Amino acid sequence: MIRFDDVSVRYEGVERPTLSGVDLTVPEGELVLLVGPSGVGKSTLLGAVSGLVPHFTGGRLTGRVTVGGRDTRTHKPRELADLVGTVGQDPLSHFVTDTVEDELAYGMESLGLAPDVMRRRVEETLDLLGLAGLRDRPIATLSGGQQQRVAIGSVLTPHPRVLVLDEPTSALDPAAAEEVLAVLQRLVHDLGTTVLMAEHRLERVVQYADQVVLLPSPGAAPVMGAPADVMAVSPVHPPVVALGRLAGWEPLPLSVRDARRRASGMRERLADVVPQPVGGGAGHKLLPPPPLPAPRRGALSRLFGRAPQEAPAPEAVSGDAAARVERLGVRRGRIEALRRVSLTVGPGETVALMGRNGAGKSTLLGALVGMVEPTSGTVLTGGRTPHRTPPREMVRRVGLVPQEPRDLLYADTVAAECAAADADAGAEPGSCRALVSELLPGVVDDTHPRDLSEGQRLALALALVLTARPPLLLLDEPTRGLDYAAKARLVGMLRALAAEGHAIVLATHDVELAAELAHRVVILADGEVVADGPTAEVVVSSPAFAPQTAKILAPQEWLTVSQVRAALGGGA
Repeated sequence: MIRFDDVSVRYEGVERPTLSGVDLTVPEGELVLLVGPSGVGKSTLLGAVSGLVPHFTGGRLTGRVTVGGRDTRTHKPRELADLVGTVGQDPLSHFVTDTVEDELAYGMESLGLAPDVMRRRVEETLDLLGLAGLRDRPIATLSGGQQQRVAIGSVLTPHPRVLVLDEPTSALDPAAAEEVLAVLQRLVHDLGTTVLMAEHRLERVVQYADQVVLLPSPGAAPVMGAPADVMAVSPVHPPVVALGRLAGWEPLPLSVRDARRRASGMRERLADVVPQPVGGGAGHKLLPPPPLPAPRRGALSRLFGRAPQEAPAPEAVSGDAAARVERLGVRRGRIEALRRVSLTVGPGETVALMGRNGAGKSTLLGALVGMVEPTSGTVLTGGRTPHRTPPREMVRRVGLVPQEPRDLLYADTVAAECAAADADAGAEPGSCRALVSELLPGVVDDTHPRDLSEGQRLALALALVLTARPPLLLLDEPTRGLDYAAKARLVGMLRALAAEGHAIVLATHDVELAAELAHRVVILADGEVVADGPTAEVVVSSPAFAPQTAKILAPQEWLTVSQVRAALGGGA
């Protein structure tokens, strides 16, 4: 169905090709997973299938890409629209209408399908993706995960023979991600649809793949094979594979079910061992972030006074609450986004907000930073009412890295962004640039922010926010677009900040991140707090929010592979 013949892609101004000499065949009716570290060319390879590369992105493509017999060099994206459906990393860039129902119908209308066919397919897709209750909602009012489902639905309704998906579950809660993946499996198995998907959250998708394509490094030849065979050599792999490598299981398990069947011996060895808390807890020593070390001593340590270290238990850090929320209610038109929410966050504490898409996580972060005015109740951040405090003063008390880091990036160069951050924060000139140099080594001053990868943009936005040294740091889906190595670096950096007494609240669907980092987990549902407690207690008791290691070793409260590795002394 999809064939690459000696394909290379080089962009203007880039020293080496992003793809080089790619020979690849994707059979019809298979789900093929594309994996690899950030920056190896996964999005470029996907774009070459849909014709966006080079017709839309520019650059020079040599070789030949054919999809269903059509050469993408001579067929532009609009001439492939009936054959290929594409969803990129940013769903907002796909939308052309205002409401959910109109967006689902737009692609079919462009292809000239009959009105009765359009109506039937819209209804089917609304049901498949759990969007029926949102059919009349303006897209702008949806959460990021809801927008992601609408974007996926908009390419499903025309019934393309090929689906090209770039990070399709990155903004989805665990339950919604399973629903979307079940739909994709049904399309592959029942309709013979070919799915080519790139995804960093391999713990969600690898067990569904028929084949895996690994791009090991920029310009390197891809490796294609059975999922277990490729995972055995891949530098990026999910926790279930990491646990299998630690235990020496052959073949490597790809699902929790397979791993549980083999883990009885490991559970016996760990039965009398008490897991060390990863996020923190009173009277416990914390584990260092695996597999990469925390950031080097440099700009980060100069900015915050000493070298990054393990985060102490929040109880060990004195001071008033960094944030206090009492019976908070927020109403937006007919939607009651938050109801009677109470939350206290202490200095040095890391709290993970979790819950399904639309539960109110981003709204709560907005209320803490002053972007959302409460309908009822009170919010205090650093002793101030956020929505009544001037933004220039608020930026020194609380910093927010939004779901889309580009929302903070307005200048044409990294240097200009840093200069503006220094001025806004009242910091010494060069403070932000020093932090960027630590977080983004090798990025030069005249780089345009839009030329950075998703992970690099996140790091730049984080540096801009940290320049003001806010006592409270808020992050909305901070691991979206990050591979496992970049996520490990982020964990190390946030632990260093917590060690300095900064309170951190992160809204996330990434259960593995919460297990690695959070002291507490707060679960929201329909705008209300339904669970609030230590990470191990909350996530182990929740099948939806438990990390893979917890599911494999339950009922023991092990959350991460690094905990298990430390307990076993590095071997199984």
